[in-house]
Amino acid sequence: MKKYVCDLCGWEYDPAQGLPEAGIEPGTAFEDLPDDFECPLCGVGKDQFSEE
Repeated sequence: MKKYVCDLCGWEYDPAQGLPEAGIEPGTAFEDLPDDFECPLCGVGKDQFSEE
């Protein structure tokens, strides 16, 4: 699976790891994240992420 990087702060979402502390299980594709997903560091939405 492809990784995605926040355009604002550089935080990386790795689907293989997910984000368990936010209830997102490992193996969750970026496309399957909730529409209201926000970067855990800076708070921007999914539309501010770029494929790595």
